Amino acid sequence: MAMVAVGVHNQFLFFSTKPSCRRSRITTKPSPCFSPYSANILLSSHKKIQFSLISCSSSQTPEAADIIQTPESCVNLGLELFSKGRVKDALTQFETALTLNPNPVEAQAALYNKACCHAYRGEGKKAADCLRTALREYNLKFGTILNDPDLASFRALPEFKELQEEARLGGEDIGNSFRRDLKLISEVQAPFRGVRRFFYVAFTAAAGISLLFTVPRLFRAIQGGDGAPDLLATAGNAAINIGGIVIFVALFFWDNKKEEEQLAQISRNETLSRLPLRLSTNRIVELVQLRDTVRPVILAGKKETVSLALQRAERFRTELLRRGVLLAPVIWGEGRETKIEKKGFGQQPKVAEALPSIGEDFEKRTQSVTAKSKLKAEIRFRAEVVSPAEWERWIRDQQKSEGVTVGEDVYIILRLDGRVRRSGKGVPDWEQIVKELPPMEAFLSKLER
Repeated sequence: MAMVAVGVHNQFLFFSTKPSCRRSRITTKPSPCFSPYSANILLSSHKKIQFSLISCSSSQTPEAADIIQTPESCVNLGLELFSKGRVKDALTQFETALTLNPNPVEAQAALYNKACCHAYRGEGKKAADCLRTALREYNLKFGTILNDPDLASFRALPEFKELQEEARLGGEDIGNSFRRDLKLISEVQAPFRGVRRFFYVAFTAAAGISLLFTVPRLFRAIQGGDGAPDLLATAGNAAINIGGIVIFVALFFWDNKKEEEQLAQISRNETLSRLPLRLSTNRIVELVQLRDTVRPVILAGKKETVSLALQRAERFRTELLRRGVLLAPVIWGEGRETKIEKKGFGQQPKVAEALPSIGEDFEKRTQSVTAKSKLKAEIRFRAEVVSPAEWERWIRDQQKSEGVTVGEDVYIILRLDGRVRRSGKGVPDWEQIVKELPPMEAFLSKLER
């Protein structure tokens, strides 16, 4: 679980994995606030900072706990208990921290970890309430919820979908940082939307001003008499102005609707980027780590349909591998049969390092390229989905957005940059896909990255 610890001197919030009672100091990096699996990604860099943890042991006496009982110590003790699988006791500590007049950092830490406890216990509504409060009152980043692999069970629940929709729409309820990030990406993908809106407003205002002067002339034309303007010409001018206002207002609202659809798609892309896969070497990675490396093809449906699709794909295995295809089968209902395992509680799957920016030193880039090469070597023709319920929820949301009957057998082909290339119903035509997708070394594949 990405857990929150509070520093004694730093007063910062960090997310770490499985803190240890045997060490008094640890070093960690917070997860990036927002990193969509799309062509345009917002990146946040953070420096490593050391902070202290309250050490604990099973022999700690209640008197000792009472002496050091502060919001900070309760949060840290709750983390220790959570790392041992004592979720109920950890939940008590986080609730106690909230009653001890915590500062905003401590309150955010307590609420976030309290939500993680509720998520582990399958209490989706309580988890959503805690996260909603942290988002609204304590500036929790929604990207943290999306990035935490141990909130996967919560992200598969309807309560998360409601929370995500609230965050996408923004407003005072849960803050607007998530929507602001989405809009930044939207502006990069559609850079002329703001210009179009400006002209819509300007032309509407011009037509309105013209109509304001035309209406009195129209009344005079209707009344007739000496010096009255021509009725047909004046009525025509008024009709043109009214028609222009209607058209430009309709275009303005149509553009707004398209923007909301685009924001919803970007939000789904961010969720997609954090879906985990298990490679053939039993290594677990998120889809975002496979960006520019493979073209995932999601096969979703009944077991018989998925099995048939996999069987037919074997005939084109060599050509599909040349095109970077990685099959990810998702069988309907398989996620509901998954049980939570307490063994290794709180451990985050080992993931591959991301490529550093061009500005970093050559040695580090060389090491990262080596790590990327090793990851490529581990990728085979097929991968196993982790957290099937979360995958299934994303696929069903995608089906709704495309007007496909929810629960129908489908396949979804992703681009190298992680966005959806196209989708279809039933078993894919692999021969057609081979013709459609360029080889990885081709120039068109480089443009797709």
